[in-house]
Amino acid sequence: MFITPAFAQAAGAAGDTNSMLMSLLPFAMIFVIMYFLILRPQQRKAKEHANLVKNIRRGDTVVTSGGLVGKVTKVVDDEQIEMEVSDGVRIRQMRQMIATVRSKGEPTSEAAAS
Repeated sequence: MFITPAFAQAAGAAGDTNSMLMSLLPFAMIFVIMYFLILRPQQRKAKEHANLVKNIRRGDTVVTSGGLVGKVTKVVDDEQIEMEVSDGVRIRQMRQMIATVRSKGEPTSEAAAS
């Protein structure tokens, strides 16, 4: 009853840093769990997709993110490919929009010679 509020606050100041660390611990644990369950697998999947897109060559059968299935007839540049979706129907597609490669094509005669 005779202790002023200023003295009561000063006595509890040493425990504040410990209680602050303990209150932040659950947030740190949540971040660590989210990193291993969400962020890391997502980064690995993005890396695999980039590798898949980089290695597309002529003759590969690919599926686009829109659902089109076609055979790669020409690699235009680093960003585009040309694919045949039906007899005589060729379209240009951005490489990043390729979802999967169903089957790998045969190596070209130039690549087989080297």
